[in-house]
Amino acid sequence: MYISENEVRAVLSYELLIPAIRQALIDYSAGLVDQPPRTILRAGNPDAATNGWFAVMPVIAGDMMGVKTVTFYPGNAEQNLPTHMAVIELLRRSTGEPLAVMDGRLITEMRTAAVSAVAFTALAPLQFESMPVSLGILGSGVQAHAHIEALRQVWPALKDVRIWSRTASHAERLAALAGARSVAIEEAASADVVLTVTSSAEPVLQGRGLRSNALVLAVGATGATLRELDDDAMRSSYVVAESRSCAERESGDVRMSGAKVEAEIGEILANHGAVAVPRGGRVVFKSVGMAIEDLTAARIVWQATMERAR
Repeated sequence: MYISENEVRAVLSYELLIPAIRQALIDYSAGLVDQPPRTILRAGNPDAATNGWFAVMPVIAGDMMGVKTVTFYPGNAEQNLPTHMAVIELLRRSTGEPLAVMDGRLITEMRTAAVSAVAFTALAPLQFESMPVSLGILGSGVQAHAHIEALRQVWPALKDVRIWSRTASHAERLAALAGARSVAIEEAASADVVLTVTSSAEPVLQGRGLRSNALVLAVGATGATLRELDDDAMRSSYVVAESRSCAERESGDVRMSGAKVEAEIGEILANHGAVAVPRGGRVVFKSVGMAIEDLTAARIVWQATMERAR
């Protein structure tokens, strides 16, 4: 069975995905997921504008196995192509039987935003005295739009969305679509919650521009030599990750700043009192994306598709 992106879009919703991702992150931190490091191959194209990478992400969890192959080509944006493209294969654990192959682009988009929404719901009540009302976004691409939609599902108090992009017209376009404001980077960075979803290889978010109690959702710059946050932002914050090992291996924000990952989000979700998230202090949640998240979304898509076919 092949499931196209249009078919994925018809059955996958944040209402279904966010609670499923929450449980998947708890299971991961509890040691119930078999997920080896992703394998990344550089494409090695001579033209930098068309260069990119190819990654393989296998995982076993519950009664399912899965593998995602994903590519990232930053130059695709200039050709009106998605920068990320992916395919996910879902298999039955008990027999190895292939159940479905599906387009993974939208799944990757939505599961990434769902992870941030789950992290927000876990961290904000521990960190803030009262629920925050402003969101600053650095970046204006696919992930920026997806995060606005996902966060609005879990954050009814959100009133003020501020968007900055290096290309002002892109920020203005997204702001018009999302009922937000296009602003200077300083205003975006001074929001209660700051989301970084850029493809920058060098820091765009400076610690000096953050509130003393800011919550930062750091999503872009996946790669050991890439980063969105400067040393001040990282070292002045309590750092939480999807996975210690993934962040320490794959996040330039963590590796290059020397910041310590204090907790996994799954540990906090399982027991809010297990770790001492600083009340009124800065917190950074760093995500790099994990195969268990893709498997979780793919399982929802497969089940829903089978039910529709009956």
